Amino acid sequence: MKQLKTHAAKAAQPGFVRIISGKWRGKKLPVADALGLRPTTDRVKETLFNWLMHDTAQSTVLDCFAGSGSLGLEALSRHAAFVTLVEKAPNLAKQLQQHLRQLDASNAEVLNQDCLLWLQRPALRQYNLVLIDPPFRQNLAQPCCAALEQQGWLAENALIYLETEKELTLESIPANWRLLKENIAGQLAYRLWLRG
Repeated sequence: MKQLKTHAAKAAQPGFVRIISGKWRGKKLPVADALGLRPTTDRVKETLFNWLMHDTAQSTVLDCFAGSGSLGLEALSRHAAFVTLVEKAPNLAKQLQQHLRQLDASNAEVLNQDCLLWLQRPALRQYNLVLIDPPFRQNLAQPCCAALEQQGWLAENALIYLETEKELTLESIPANWRLLKENIAGQLAYRLWLRG
């Protein structure tokens, strides 16, 4: 019985995401436990932001399915001009708001919205960099990519990062997107496209 309690207590403890570079380098931020939440690992995040080394600063960033904020907050730390974090779960959206207050980040917004529904409306602004890391196996990745293109959310030459389960076959990525980089780490595949 004691063992079960200890295990349950550990499972209930929040995790952390670590900002790996930029103005908040090394900062750890708590992450609430949520179903399907899978913060991007430091190794994958490091690879991604090496790919984006010259493209993050001064960019306008959209973090779809923001979750823990791991990717959007990393972009903010690396001097993105503005970041929109879209998160459906109210507890995660509230925590993202707290992170922005704690970091004193006035150049970001958190939208407590269903990302796919939000993207169906005509674009309110255009983004240079879009980060898409949806919960796995829920058929969210490709509809998100289609909506970004169809509703005019992407700036010319926008970069689009997509992290999915590795077995997902991407059959309907917009034809004007050119794959720049791709990699596999464990159960996930991650890719970077350039919008032509």
